[in-house]
Amino acid sequence: MVQGVYAYKFIASLWHLLSDLDVLSETEIMLSVLGLIDVVMIANLLLMVTVGGYETFVSRLRIDNHPDQPEWLSHVNASVLKVKLSMAIISISSIHLLQTFINASKLSPQTMMWQLLIHLGFLVSAAAIAYTDKLLYSTLHSAPASPH
Repeated sequence: MVQGVYAYKFIASLWHLLSDLDVLSETEIMLSVLGLIDVVMIANLLLMVTVGGYETFVSRLRIDNHPDQPEWLSHVNASVLKVKLSMAIISISSIHLLQTFINASKLSPQTMMWQLLIHLGFLVSAAAIAYTDKLLYSTLHSAPASPH
């Protein structure tokens, strides 16, 4: 259902871009294209979380050796999903930040500062998640096997 909303949003935005192409400035075209990229990235994020979450927490999909199997799905677990999710959020935030800088003349310095600080917060959070997962992974695999 939500994927349908994003598909509609993408088609509507693309239609708006194409129908107004003659009157849009280069900056407006760039902002529209970034908006399209943003919608696609959010839809992909939603799909990744849905498929990865199902594979991790519900049941295996059993699509090994299928040509359409995503590369990351073969080794997905909660840690991989968290890192991929945080990287996708950073990518989406980067698109928003780029839109902000392109449109800087129409925004207040406070708005830009808050968007930059939020983006930096996403970066710090992702680094902390990756570092925590690295510590957990190295601890789990460096522990000596218990003798039976």
